[in-house]
Amino acid sequence: MQADLANLAEKLQGAEFFNQLSAPLQTALFLSVLAFLPALLVSLTSFTRIVIVLSFVRRAVTSQDIPPNIVLIGLALYLTLFTMGPTLEDINNKALTPYLEKKIPAGDAIARAGQSLHQFMRRQTRKQDLMLFLHLSGTTSMPERPEDTPFVVLAPSYLISELKTAFIMGFCIFLPFLMIDLVVASVLTSMGIVLLPPVLISAPLKLLLFVLANGWHLIAYAIGMSFR
Repeated sequence: MQADLANLAEKLQGAEFFNQLSAPLQTALFLSVLAFLPALLVSLTSFTRIVIVLSFVRRAVTSQDIPPNIVLIGLALYLTLFTMGPTLEDINNKALTPYLEKKIPAGDAIARAGQSLHQFMRRQTRKQDLMLFLHLSGTTSMPERPEDTPFVVLAPSYLISELKTAFIMGFCIFLPFLMIDLVVASVLTSMGIVLLPPVLISAPLKLLLFVLANGWHLIAYAIGMSFR
């Protein structure tokens, strides 16, 4: 796998790093890792794309803060578990379970988990984004194998690929609601009603369209299929 993760795994395995630490140091290390979990969740999983798409949906239907942020984040977390299911299962089978059963050391568990996550991120990363960060890192040639891509290059490439995909999906979501705004504005203008804000008429129509089209079902389906 990538050189930096492999080197870290070798150090952990050779020195039995975790076993040599005292209990207070192990607790402190565990709490330190927990502090980085939100950043890892956002940058290394499907959460980024999902939460941005859901935010676009809320803005498209002009429902302001409904549903509230806590609901959107909760839905995004559940959809993240579904879309990351195969990857999480692979990590559990190859890394977590063998480590808990003391069949492999911590270094091997980290390397195996990294391989599964690396594979998921590669599938969702655009080649042009990968080439960009390879160029910025000073690498003159592509890795011989996709799995040899350094993690420090793959992570930002994956993140900007997710942002682009999320914005493309957001644009597609906005189009039908934009048509409603245009139609309502045209009708009000033709009737000579220029003082009435069009949003007062278009907002209920957008909500009605979203409900009749079973919008949340379609959005969840589109998000899930975008990771296939």
